[in-house]
Amino acid sequence: MNKLEILQTEFAQGALSRRDFLRRSAVLGAGLALPGLGYSAMAQATPKKGGTLRFGLGHGATTDVLDPGKFTNGMDIALSFSVHGHLIEIDNKTALQAGVAENWSASDDASQWTFNIRPGITFHSGKTLTPDDVVASINHHRGEGSSSAAAPLVTEIEDIRTEGANAVVFTLKAGNADFPFTLSDYHFPIGPSKDGKVDWDSGDGCGTYKIENYEPGVVLNLSRNPGHWDENRGFFDAIEIRSIVDPNARTSAMVAGDVDAIDKVDLKTAGLLGRKPGINLNSVAGTQHYTFAMSSNQDPYTDNNIRQALKYAVNREEMVEKILHGYGVVGNDHPIGPGQRYFNKDLKQTPYDPDKAKWHLKQAGLDSLKIDLSAADAAFGGAVDAALLFQNSARVGGIDINVVREPNDGYWSDVWMKKPFSAVYWSGRVVEDAMFATAYQSGASWNDTFWSNARFDELLLAARAELDENKRRDMYYEMQALVNQDGGAVIPMFASYVFATSDKIGHGDFGSNWDVDGQRWTERWWFN
Repeated sequence: MNKLEILQTEFAQGALSRRDFLRRSAVLGAGLALPGLGYSAMAQATPKKGGTLRFGLGHGATTDVLDPGKFTNGMDIALSFSVHGHLIEIDNKTALQAGVAENWSASDDASQWTFNIRPGITFHSGKTLTPDDVVASINHHRGEGSSSAAAPLVTEIEDIRTEGANAVVFTLKAGNADFPFTLSDYHFPIGPSKDGKVDWDSGDGCGTYKIENYEPGVVLNLSRNPGHWDENRGFFDAIEIRSIVDPNARTSAMVAGDVDAIDKVDLKTAGLLGRKPGINLNSVAGTQHYTFAMSSNQDPYTDNNIRQALKYAVNREEMVEKILHGYGVVGNDHPIGPGQRYFNKDLKQTPYDPDKAKWHLKQAGLDSLKIDLSAADAAFGGAVDAALLFQNSARVGGIDINVVREPNDGYWSDVWMKKPFSAVYWSGRVVEDAMFATAYQSGASWNDTFWSNARFDELLLAARAELDENKRRDMYYEMQALVNQDGGAVIPMFASYVFATSDKIGHGDFGSNWDVDGQRWTERWWFN
């Protein structure tokens, strides 16, 4: 895929305005080549089974585990969606579709949800899936003793019970029109239970593929599950997912033909990679965003004037140009993407304004500020370069940023949420509630800015239960404004998902709710 085709796709998906498309296509010398096609215009062969897919993944750590409550990104998500089944799934159009639950319904106030479990599903071990397995799997993330990162997403559940032979009933503390989306999250696979508990370390699942070998942070080998309930997914005989965190090594593996696909393409060389014979470059606009997270419970970041000074000290346009190489858009210090339902289009964009940064420093009683910023390319491709750009732009505003180059290995266990100012990437979430509850609600396990705002928490609960669209939109607009004006995250850019595939790989339309076809590539792709 060349850059013009990528622009055409992003325009068709609504990620680019007409004006931005014309401006950027003109730079490429494409004139007024207005697109009328998306991925659906690409030739698509009929799926066929066979072969071993080799995937080079830009994530993975030796500390990774099989407990879904501790899943983070990359290999964990691929494992979750390959090895396990989920009650509800997200299709490549970002719509809900049946999974382990063949259908579902809600009470009029959306406070009670009933999911009817698909009969005849078996785990890889041969055990038949039952409603009790569903209850135990979700309860794994609930309760005072839970260490699950997804615990904030299930605090709204008051009770889970089975009903009849195949139904599970969730009673919520208040209505939530988006509750089925919550259960589609990669943290909520359904595992086999015994005495109300799931042994996640067994690796037993009911998904399209089963685990043959797993070395955390190194390799995951999968084989197709011949007994899966849906024969229209899972076309490879086997899959090898290898962790290749270094972007140069990942690119080299793709060029050499050692792997059939890679994620997190190095954007500096994306154009060159896309011109290699036999390689397709794919760019999909979604909810992925890159951040610099400040621990707002540690000085100097306890002072919102310091947080605001840093937000005015970053040159967002420069980062989109030099780090994303145009494969993305400017962010505005909140995690809701421009293509999402309740994106606050009325919120004023925070500009690069060194004088305003100096003004906020003075309000904090300072003439200058010196701080450390931890970064590694494990955070996101080009994170160290982005930190250096931040260093240069902030210096004009009286802020001296010392960029600390951290090791890639162990970044997520030793740096993220440990160091007070660090580079981070977020894949985002399909619905606003899930993103806010995961990373911005007071006390959430993955609230990496340690931010706490009573008004925000109040709005989060109210919006979740509000069924009036206009009122709900107003609440989400205010929440985005609060994060923008008071939160501890500098969010300079939303990055398109850019990944490379062999031209031998067949696929349908790419999903945009996660990286690499909604992270459902293991069961959606095939060899031509």
